[in-house]
Amino acid sequence: MITMKYLYIALIACLVAASDAAACTSAIASGRVTANGRPLLWKHRDTGAGDNKVERIAATDSTFEYVALFNAADRDCREAWIGYNSAGFAVMNTAVYNLKDDTVTNMDREGLVMTEALKRCRSVGDFARLLDSLPRPLGVEANFGVIDAAGDGAYFETCNYGYVKYDLADAPDGVLVRTNYAHSGRNGEGKGYTREDNAWHLLEPHIANHCVSAELFTEVLSKQFYCSRTGVDDTYSEKQVLADQDYIPRYTSTATVVVEGVVEGERPLLTTMWIGLGYPPCAELRTVWLGDGGLPDELRGVGYNGHSPLCDTVMARKARVFSPVDGGKHRVDIGKLYNSRGTGYCQQLIPRNKEAYRRGYELLEARRKKLAR
Repeated sequence: MITMKYLYIALIACLVAASDAAACTSAIASGRVTANGRPLLWKHRDTGAGDNKVERIAATDSTFEYVALFNAADRDCREAWIGYNSAGFAVMNTAVYNLKDDTVTNMDREGLVMTEALKRCRSVGDFARLLDSLPRPLGVEANFGVIDAAGDGAYFETCNYGYVKYDLADAPDGVLVRTNYAHSGRNGEGKGYTREDNAWHLLEPHIANHCVSAELFTEVLSKQFYCSRTGVDDTYSEKQVLADQDYIPRYTSTATVVVEGVVEGERPLLTTMWIGLGYPPCAELRTVWLGDGGLPDELRGVGYNGHSPLCDTVMARKARVFSPVDGGKHRVDIGKLYNSRGTGYCQQLIPRNKEAYRRGYELLEARRKKLAR
């Protein structure tokens, strides 16, 4: 006999199945609304490739040095998913599901495009020229977000035969947010409307006070279980488990990454990547820079099968949060993250990550002084 419990779990499985594809949440913040005047590029990555790594790619006679997030299985680092280069140019993407109107089948080339951009682009304008120069069809359906060392930023809502650019300078609030639909695409189609509203809800008070920060993205937006559709914040819910839907953090979430740019006149090498690798609510914050000693080995693909050791640690925590007994990947055990005893993973890691930010900014100031010599 089928009980109500099993009917409920089956219903949750059906509701979530459609969201298992790439479903990232992202934002670009202008220096005019950030705490330190520097632009921010944020990507909360969702993908079926749960094992990620960070690698630094050396410059050549014709390309920039860059550092980027890759899938662990990508041994040759062919497809970058967010990163920045020695010119201070940064790029990331979110998948889009309401632009494509052709029968092209050779798709999912976004990572290849971003790798090419990191190799060759110095500015937002360079990225536009790169898209213009690539052969058609592009093999992409994506929102590409970019910032550069001049403080400029933009989203390029891009498909096989063109793109629509949304300039950060034209954003009234100084912030642009994108999930998995293009604002220039077909109305009512695509994914991520609720997650976009979630992000705006969590960002708005900080935008108003001009205190948007990298920490806000990695420790709040990527770790809170607020749902704009219901208006309920389940972060400190008394419920034992939550249906894994309509939140920014999800079972498919594999990293939260912020690239913090520079102010006018600063060296591009002061561009900083703040990253929580693995499932973001269980992630430990690390700082990444270009140059010697700027990339911790625990983030690199130095482990078994090219895994990042730190990512493996975080994924082991995630396995405890999504217990098969409670519905597996379709239900999150919120008590493992937040509870009245203060022993949840988030409750332990957020203070630790705040300290990592403090130390990171101290090291950044030391790098600033060294580069000024």
